[in-house]
Amino acid sequence: MKIGLAALGMLLATTLAFAADVDGTWNGTLNVTGSNVPVAWTFKAEGNVLTGGVSQDGGPVAPITNGKIDGHSISFVLPIDYQGMQMSVDYSGVVSPTEIKLTGSVPGMSFEYVVKK
Repeated sequence: MKIGLAALGMLLATTLAFAADVDGTWNGTLNVTGSNVPVAWTFKAEGNVLTGGVSQDGGPVAPITNGKIDGHSISFVLPIDYQGMQMSVDYSGVVSPTEIKLTGSVPGMSFEYVVKK
C-alpha cells in the first residue's frame, strides 16, 4: 500500500512538473495561403489553465482564450479577424520538452504544424 501511494505521488509530481514545461516562447512557421509566416507562441501554465498568445512575423500578440492543460495535451481558442469576419481557430496540441505539435481547425479545414522552444 505504501509503495502504491509513493508511486502515485511520484506520478502526480511528474505530471504537475511537466505542465510547467509549456511555459515560454515556442517558434515555428505556419503556411498561410502558400506563404511561410514565422509565428511565436507564448504560453504560461497556472495549474490546468493555459494563457498566452501568438504573434506573426513580429507583429502584435493575439491572446488565446479557453486555454486548458491535461497531462501532455493542451487546447485553446484563438479569436481572429479574417478579412473583416470574426472567427475562432480551435487548437489542440501535444507537448514534449522541446516541441509542441499543434493542430488548428476552423469549419471545413484543419492544419498541423510544429513549434519549438
